Amino acid sequence: MLPVDEIRLNFNPASLALLNGVLAFLMFGIALDTRLDDFRRLLRMPMAFAVGIGAQFLLLPAITYGLTLVLQPSPSIALGMILIACCPPGNVSNILTHRAKGNVALSVSMTAVSNAIAIVAMPLNFAFWGGLHPTGSKLLTSIALDPVQMFAHILLIIGIPFVLGLLCIRYVPVWTERFKKPLRIISFMALIGFIVAAIAGNWRYFLDYVGLVLVAVILHDTLAFGTGWVCAKAARLSDYDSRALSIEVGIRNAGLGLVLIFSFFDGLGGMAVVAGVWGFWDIIAGLLLAGWWARRPLDGVAAQRPGTAE
Repeated sequence: MLPVDEIRLNFNPASLALLNGVLAFLMFGIALDTRLDDFRRLLRMPMAFAVGIGAQFLLLPAITYGLTLVLQPSPSIALGMILIACCPPGNVSNILTHRAKGNVALSVSMTAVSNAIAIVAMPLNFAFWGGLHPTGSKLLTSIALDPVQMFAHILLIIGIPFVLGLLCIRYVPVWTERFKKPLRIISFMALIGFIVAAIAGNWRYFLDYVGLVLVAVILHDTLAFGTGWVCAKAARLSDYDSRALSIEVGIRNAGLGLVLIFSFFDGLGGMAVVAGVWGFWDIIAGLLLAGWWARRPLDGVAAQRPGTAE
């Protein structure tokens, strides 16, 4: 069995182009669920907003970097973990927050703003932490990753669809309201289908190497959910807000990570396996956590506070 750093998973150019289109369509769907009030709402919840942004874009990548130093996985696995930590949240976090009896308004607003911030923050974060990694940096040097090129790619599949979605809300609101839900469902199912296809097409590699990443993914995901929860509690946010932030930080858009891995890293083995396993485990862990919270009452009466929910 070849070392995981030496394998390249297969995903043909036509399929990759289609996957880019599906992901752009998914971001367009997120934008259709976004309103200017989502951004204004966060201004009325400055502490929750600051904690959520700091946990996602500052603490989680740093904690992930520390985890890779402790576990000492192969360089490509370490880079995969760092890339996933730098990804923005997916809109499945909004569904899970609702299930967990958390602040859905905060979750929806954070998803919108975080995806906008990720256009710039994601390539910078990955270049910084990946370049700092003692073994991963050597692999990055051999690949000659260009953060500007990654930024342009993220802008194409996140930024432009997001702006187009906001324009649709502004100028064709009737159409938007009618089609946003089916568009969101179709795009999400298509993305899941492509992740399944990527795994199925490289099933032998996933069987050979899943054991190398499963424990790391489970620990990493647990730390991601925990980071959001601990930060929220440290800031003395309500249970209502804390549940939303925990899920918002814990759910990462592994589909975007997979697109970037095939686009910029030629399907590099450890990175692709991490993203594929994360894509499924993250949803399973989120469902388990949300289900557990759904059976537990909220502390206090935070859900009734003015300004906390709309």
